[in-house]
Amino acid sequence: MRDLDETDMQILRLLGEDARRPYSEIAERVDLSGPAVSDRVQRLEEAGVINGFTVDVDQSQLRAGVPVFVRATVPAAAVDDCRAAVADSDAVEHVFVTADGEIWFYARAQVQRVREWLEGLLPADGVEYDVTLVDDAEWTPSLEGTQFALTCAECGNTVDSEGESTRIDSEVYHFCCPSCRGRFEDRYDRFEAGA
Repeated sequence: MRDLDETDMQILRLLGEDARRPYSEIAERVDLSGPAVSDRVQRLEEAGVINGFTVDVDQSQLRAGVPVFVRATVPAAAVDDCRAAVADSDAVEHVFVTADGEIWFYARAQVQRVREWLEGLLPADGVEYDVTLVDDAEWTPSLEGTQFALTCAECGNTVDSEGESTRIDSEVYHFCCPSCRGRFEDRYDRFEAGA
């Protein structure tokens, strides 16, 4: 497996700014041909770096309700269930789970029924929450200042040029070494055999 280079990062930045940007325009910016950019994008998709191209919809143009930011403190045993319930809510746009198990989320809530909505949303007893009215929100994902590296599916180490990739049941997995790949495949096969 080849390491991602600066050209790959430039292509990712340009697609992050505008996923509909023509490959010919990207090619001019990164000093490659259009087909070479297409090949790199295809390789990034096959490696699982690009998972799809999305539409950035301005939800404020489509949704009624007041934007709120909610911090919910939930019992440790209920974090997964509460996160899933929050993520499934139509009013919720972003969900975060902190390292200490709190669930924070951004949503558009109906003003008259925020408390009732929250109590029906979080499926656990003993949940405490703080609601903050949001005046303005902007999300600007960026690849600037980040180092990009693939992570080994087995041990979590960084995958470098010595690494390997494989497709198992239509999913691409990356490994730092052949032994990690072997352990992962063995465990996967045992799991499949027991299922």
